[in-house]
Amino acid sequence: MPAHTNTAMPDANLIQLLDNFDREEILNCMQCGFCLPACPTYRQTGKEAASPRGRIALMKAVVDRQLDVDGEFEDNMYLCLGCRACETACPAGVPYGSLVETARDVVERNKEHAGGRSAVRDFVFAELFVHPDRLDRLAGMLWASQALGLQKLADKTGLINILPRPMREMQTAVNPVASPWQRMKRETVVPPEPAFGRSEGKPLRVGMFKGCIMDVMFFETNQATARVLSKAGCEVVFVEEQACCGALHAHSGEKNGAIELAKRNIEAFEAAGVDLIVNNAGGCGAALKEYHHWFHEDPKWQARAMSFVSKCRDANELLAELPALSFRRELSGVRITYQDSCHLAHGQGVRTQPRHLLQSVPGVEYVEMMEADRCCGSAGIYNITNFDMSMEVLDEKMENVKATRAHVVVTSNPGCLLQMRKGIQRAGAEAQMEAVHIMDLLDRVL
Repeated sequence: MPAHTNTAMPDANLIQLLDNFDREEILNCMQCGFCLPACPTYRQTGKEAASPRGRIALMKAVVDRQLDVDGEFEDNMYLCLGCRACETACPAGVPYGSLVETARDVVERNKEHAGGRSAVRDFVFAELFVHPDRLDRLAGMLWASQALGLQKLADKTGLINILPRPMREMQTAVNPVASPWQRMKRETVVPPEPAFGRSEGKPLRVGMFKGCIMDVMFFETNQATARVLSKAGCEVVFVEEQACCGALHAHSGEKNGAIELAKRNIEAFEAAGVDLIVNNAGGCGAALKEYHHWFHEDPKWQARAMSFVSKCRDANELLAELPALSFRRELSGVRITYQDSCHLAHGQGVRTQPRHLLQSVPGVEYVEMMEADRCCGSAGIYNITNFDMSMEVLDEKMENVKATRAHVVVTSNPGCLLQMRKGIQRAGAEAQMEAVHIMDLLDRVL
């Protein structure tokens, strides 16, 4: 399969990098092809190298020193959406997500060694996402630009065209962000609501993992989640010392940065003394629940990570473990469908819980979407870095969305929510349909 081979032995640094690959897991791939119809990029291109099976073959060629860690290898690894649908389809249980993260880590470390790293990339991963206070300032800047009408002015005058096309396109799906004053008014602890009569004895104390992008773009969804959990009888704690989950770092070949963020979160939630750790973003949750795998060479931290992981719950998952919610409103005549978050469905195995929650809302007509667990094309920042492929995947997804004739498309992940909004715009269906996070919907009817 490799298009070309090495003509020289790799240097010592590259040999050490290649040791990061789990050769046993690479060899566990039977090349059976069950993953092919599950893979969005293979469906769009029909190319073997754009499939999980093909990418694993490329990894094996690199490990066997038959293929360079070059631009072609990098392109194939980053064309992957990381949706992990192939893991659900794989009869051998190959942990493809972990393998592609390792491949990207090898790519980035090799580029760093060769001096080919982007300064912008280094700033984003080393200077922005690791500093919650800087993300807060970013949120304030976004609010100011919206409040002053700069976004509309840029659209009207054409100044928006100075931005790269992916950013121009995706900014239309962004709703108004919370003001600095709204953010400052957040309660650190949200007590259980006694009016709902849900608490028996000591309430469950849950730490709210607020995320980074989630808390910038969807601050009100985090607030809604806290209110829903409060009505479910929980005491909700916003742990201020927490950091980004590390998913964006891990998926982008920045494994060392991901590990440092994981350590900060483990320490923060240990100190908070919470019973459980809850999140409302499928991508964040999948990363949080895999922290113990990131410390396989560090037994001390791995033990702490395993304790952390044992407490992690998606909000849908936690609500399913608690007594049924008592709704105070109906949504009569509203047709709802559900779009699975890839990392919630394939990464965490949480599928039935959000559907049961939606079906329990009085008055709704729930319609199951065909291939609801197929990727929508968001995949973290994929719709920025691989915009054209992302839109191809989205347009295919929207055919299934439109077929439901739903008034509301519900999802459980911020990236999916933005992508669904963009899909509704592209389909010209804004007058008939809206995209909503499931916690916002539950908050409406509670």
